[in-house]
Amino acid sequence: MFTGIIEELGEITAVENRGDSSRFRLRGPLVTEGAGHGDSIAVNGVCLTVVDTEGGEFTADVMAETLKRSSLGALDTGSRVNLERPMALGGRLGGHLVQGHVDGTGIVTERTPGDHWELVRIALPGELARYVVEKGSITVDGISLTVVDAGEDFFTVSLIPTTLALTTLGIKAPGDPVNLEVDVLAKYVERLMAHGGAVGRTDESAGDRT
Repeated sequence: MFTGIIEELGEITAVENRGDSSRFRLRGPLVTEGAGHGDSIAVNGVCLTVVDTEGGEFTADVMAETLKRSSLGALDTGSRVNLERPMALGGRLGGHLVQGHVDGTGIVTERTPGDHWELVRIALPGELARYVVEKGSITVDGISLTVVDAGEDFFTVSLIPTTLALTTLGIKAPGDPVNLEVDVLAKYVERLMAHGGAVGRTDESAGDRT
């Protein structure tokens, strides 16, 4: 589980195409500190498993399903990426609950600069739009953000200087893809409402019996 608070702006140093998968080598001295084989690191919001670490870099395998569902397949050597380690049990939840399971991709369509911030408009698939609400949370390339405005096929977010300077959203241009993870709580609520609030519930588990 992650929080969407990016710890480090890393870089892909090598990509090895393995047919139905790819192996990435990424530079991230901070997130690799203390990391080892089998640990998790979120890369642009995608939870990946560390294969090995060396000299401030780590490798991770990316399966075909992940390459298809996320924007990782469009990355290459030199691409900058957002990196975050999993939240420590008992740690502060600075953003919101992020699983690292990307629901789909969106496209940056417009950037409107302000005096000390920037408004970014992102197009998203219709099947994800129903989970996005004004002032709700959404994860964009692994970054926990608050939705400013939500439409049928788009949403907007306002980026502060820190986000612009320390994440990939500072360099994304109109036309660039971004990974999206909607708030998992919205999906659970939808599932419960569709089944009258009785998903998986039996008479024995519904409450005390007399």
